[in-house]
Amino acid sequence: MRSLVTRPFAFVGVVHLLPLPGGPRLSEGFAAVRERALADAAVLADGGAHAAILENFGDAPFPAGSVEPHVVAFTAMLAAEIAARHPALRLGIRNDARSALGVAAAAGSAFVRVNVHVGAMVTDQGLLQGDAHHTLRYRRELGSPIGIAADVLVKHAVPLGPAEAGSVAADTFRRGGADVLIVTGAGTGRPADPTRAEEVRSAVPEAPLWIGSGVDHASLPTWRGLAQGAIVGTALHRDARVTEPLELDRVRAFAALL
Repeated sequence: MRSLVTRPFAFVGVVHLLPLPGGPRLSEGFAAVRERALADAAVLADGGAHAAILENFGDAPFPAGSVEPHVVAFTAMLAAEIAARHPALRLGIRNDARSALGVAAAAGSAFVRVNVHVGAMVTDQGLLQGDAHHTLRYRRELGSPIGIAADVLVKHAVPLGPAEAGSVAADTFRRGGADVLIVTGAGTGRPADPTRAEEVRSAVPEAPLWIGSGVDHASLPTWRGLAQGAIVGTALHRDARVTEPLELDRVRAFAALL
């Protein structure tokens, strides 16, 4: 399970869901959310992305605990539909860890992204505490080979106490059992710090490393020699705005650089 995308450099796109009914923002309804999501997934698949993360991005601000049942149900339905339409596109799920695992198991998805797998972070959602013990147990109980891509000092957050990226990375991978480590910038679309990525790489050289924010066509060469993949979101949207649809030309242009 340590290799989630069997490519020399994994190109992981993102399907940012529009606001869902029942969330804190005005929603256009399930049908509209589904239509945009399916269109964006098709752009990623046709444009050459190797994988995609499906997440309820439009529901920010998020709860500190589990998402509501309708979010789990809708995401699972959508994930299964995307998988049926684009079987070569490896799909990841991002919600709270337990909900994401449940969706991934039901829909046959390849992996989940976990914001805080070990330790604790003060976030815009409040205090998030890692629960690697129960996450790994639940994955085993589900009987599905779901990979865990875990953030190291996740964006939009600060650690509860002093924390070095290398030490957190080592605990996340070696003790927490993550399959891939993710290094991001301070927020969505913000470039990651190469120094932090180097620290993680040095501390856990055996761990697959993805860069999780701020990667675009111009910065890709910076990361090719350091990481094994990148999660590319903002740069692939029209006008680099995550509320706009993904653009096929942008996706193809990024894939052509690999």
